Amino acid sequence: MSVFEYLGVLLSVIMGLGVTHILVGLSKTIHRRKTTTLFWVHSLWAINVLIYIVIVWWGMFWWSGQQEWSFFQFLLLVLYAIVLFFAASLLFPWDLPDDFDFEAHFFDTRPWFFSVLAIAWCIDIPETVLKSAGGLRDLPEAYVALVIANLVLFILAMFWSNQTYHKAFAVVWPVYMIGYLSITTLAQIAT
Repeated sequence: MSVFEYLGVLLSVIMGLGVTHILVGLSKTIHRRKTTTLFWVHSLWAINVLIYIVIVWWGMFWWSGQQEWSFFQFLLLVLYAIVLFFAASLLFPWDLPDDFDFEAHFFDTRPWFFSVLAIAWCIDIPETVLKSAGGLRDLPEAYVALVIANLVLFILAMFWSNQTYHKAFAVVWPVYMIGYLSITTLAQIAT
């Protein structure tokens, strides 16, 4: 077993727990739809984070070309997976009560949730730069603009509870992320 395969198992477990938590939360929401107060912005962020975790997991495959590993690289990737799990876990409480109000929950946890997503993007910076420096992938030209945009938008979301902003952000974020992914080499990972 290579170092990447060994590390990949741990990363997959941690990120898989985040995916599982979101899917269970969405399933419980459907089952309790008559007694809970739904909020589409929350549901869309659950889907956004689910897709984000899957994209990061897929992007980790670039590391399969790494031959020698440092403890820092190992810790960085594990920390990235943990932060993504934490973002997923903030979306749904572990014990979802029957009379849950998702709008109130979203705005109550909003500073924490968007702080964690901002931290994830701060971790993505050295992770992406290390892959580029190691010759595992090219650093996309649009990467710096993407990181700056994400950090600014997440910081605004942390401190600003304006409903119009949060509704627009929940819709716009996946659109510009898909746009970014379409102009980068993400589709070429496994080729």
